Amino acid sequence: MDKQSVLILASGSPRRQELIGTIGLPYRIDAADVDESMPEGTAPDALVEQLSLRKAQAVSGRVPDGEDGIVIGSDTVVVLDGRILGKPKDEQDAADMLGTIAGRTHQVYTGITCVEVRTGRVITRHEVSHVTMKPMDEERIRRYVATGEPADKAGAYAVQGIGALLVAKIEGDYFNVVGMSVRLLGEMLEELGVRVL
Repeated sequence: MDKQSVLILASGSPRRQELIGTIGLPYRIDAADVDESMPEGTAPDALVEQLSLRKAQAVSGRVPDGEDGIVIGSDTVVVLDGRILGKPKDEQDAADMLGTIAGRTHQVYTGITCVEVRTGRVITRHEVSHVTMKPMDEERIRRYVATGEPADKAGAYAVQGIGALLVAKIEGDYFNVVGMSVRLLGEMLEELGVRVL
């Protein structure tokens, strides 16, 4: 990647911004605002890949002429028994979600798309991690919801915050649960000729 090229993160997520910062390459933020509706019954892996692609393409289409770079789109969903749990609508919805996943194992799918601006080359992949939650009574759920942390999180918890206290174990990539697999992103960037390490 030449000196003018930068990574362009098509996300306003503070978690993804922190994660992309760990790679140590220059980047900037250009958050995508796309229609995230998908046909009912779309498989979780297809859903996160499609939405990450939508976000990356939306932002790559507005990169100024002559500017090189790689646009990175990402999307995360939490899945329990094949049902997708998005971001909670309100505090009651958050409490209901937490009650549903308490004491059980769910999956976290994150899709990543990289679009090379100069060539238009696109790579899309996804990662899945298995998260087992501790049992939670209504009081613990109520106290956690009151922290405000679940408000904008898929599945109504943040593994990198106080929500870590609710997690019994993670099988797979921890960073995937936070919001983006750094390992997978690094592999994708290397496919595009970007030496990460």
